[in-house]
Amino acid sequence: MTTLPLPLLAPSAAPPTTPSTAPTSAPPGAPARPAPADALSVWPATTTERPHGQLLVGGVPLTEIAEGHGTPVYVLDEAEVRERCRTYRTAFPDAEIHYAAKAFLCRALAHWVEEEGLGLDVCSAGELELAVTTGFPPERILLHGNVKSPHDLETALRLGVGRIVIDTPAEIARIAAAVGTEGRQKVMVRVTPGISAGGHRKIRTGSEDQKFGLSIRDGHAQHAIARILDQPHLELTGLHCHLGSQIADVKPYLVAVRRLVGLMARVRDAHGVTLPELDLGGGHGIAYRPGEPALDLTTLARKVRAELAESCAAAGLPVPRLIIEPGRAVVGPAGVAVYRVLGVKRTPGRTFVAVDGGMSDNPRPALYGVRYAPRLVGRHSAAGPERVTVVGRHCEAGDVLAEDVPLPADTRPGDLLALPVAGAYHLSMASSYNLVGRPPVVAVRDGRARLLVRRETLADLRARDVGL
Repeated sequence: MTTLPLPLLAPSAAPPTTPSTAPTSAPPGAPARPAPADALSVWPATTTERPHGQLLVGGVPLTEIAEGHGTPVYVLDEAEVRERCRTYRTAFPDAEIHYAAKAFLCRALAHWVEEEGLGLDVCSAGELELAVTTGFPPERILLHGNVKSPHDLETALRLGVGRIVIDTPAEIARIAAAVGTEGRQKVMVRVTPGISAGGHRKIRTGSEDQKFGLSIRDGHAQHAIARILDQPHLELTGLHCHLGSQIADVKPYLVAVRRLVGLMARVRDAHGVTLPELDLGGGHGIAYRPGEPALDLTTLARKVRAELAESCAAAGLPVPRLIIEPGRAVVGPAGVAVYRVLGVKRTPGRTFVAVDGGMSDNPRPALYGVRYAPRLVGRHSAAGPERVTVVGRHCEAGDVLAEDVPLPADTRPGDLLALPVAGAYHLSMASSYNLVGRPPVVAVRDGRARLLVRRETLADLRARDVGL
């Protein structure tokens, strides 16, 4: 698992899920072998390759999935997801680990996360209801977001969500009133520690100039805490922060620990209350292309625990229970998107390889300039590499999936391209732009494949259009 730098854990001991299909037949050729680490370092650990360009994930050929389910199609490696959940639990044995559902959520994934002992972090009534109706224990779910709708809060209280993270002062009275005279709801306060961290300015959430959290520096966090403590039907369990996403350096988390423990000490001194929980959020960086930096989880866990113990000792506080919220780092490297080439266009300055998906199933390159390493699968090419730009099918100049990447010079219509590290923020942010339905999700494990989420059809899209 090169994208999450850790010693590999023991092989999965969890019982396999019951597949809906029989084992896939192996294609002809030599036996599968582990893929070269340099070539496929950002792919799921189960990835193997055969001669003639055949690539298998979870023991299933990507060509077989494309033929059986069409393209574009998303492949999710169940073993990789489960192993990454266990990696977090091993690194933070005394912490609560909550999977951040906004990265990607479906019923099967909620089930895997729950089986591996993680909690869940949701941002809406929709995510919450899907998880609870799947059987996820609501007391292990945390709801947050910069603002919650009345429906979000009503659903959270009705289903018995474990904690609600207050992100704006107006939520204090709204939640207290909704709880009623007989109830009591656990809440946390999301604070802004004044730390700028993250891979792009649009995913930096710990600084003062964005919409999330209550500032420590200007006193808004302290004022909100005092108001919550005056509400008899709200139980303040701790502080929450989230610094941003794609953070590859440990230092911002250590600074956040010091600042939040300092605020905890001020709360104790002002109100006589010792808060038992500290949530450091997630945002742990992963590699999207070979050689890119990723956050070292072992180092993060060791240094955060040491900093937390040292800061609490200096402040005369007991060490609070730590909460960590990984999303991308759990599911991102477990996903692979498979597209079919529709056309190749050569211009004087650039070669465009157009595929049958694009920004409707992966808007991240257009939003954040994310760079990927696509690969030709299904056939071996003896042609040398050519620098190309992989583009989608949508009527936008910004519909680019991978810019200036090497592909075989004989790449042609009908070829399959696979895009690794596609498990997070692709389908969760997908749209039906140009009335192109969203792709299906297929899980793989131990040589078997099963459909998790079906393809969105034109009939689905028409069904929502009810007026003339």
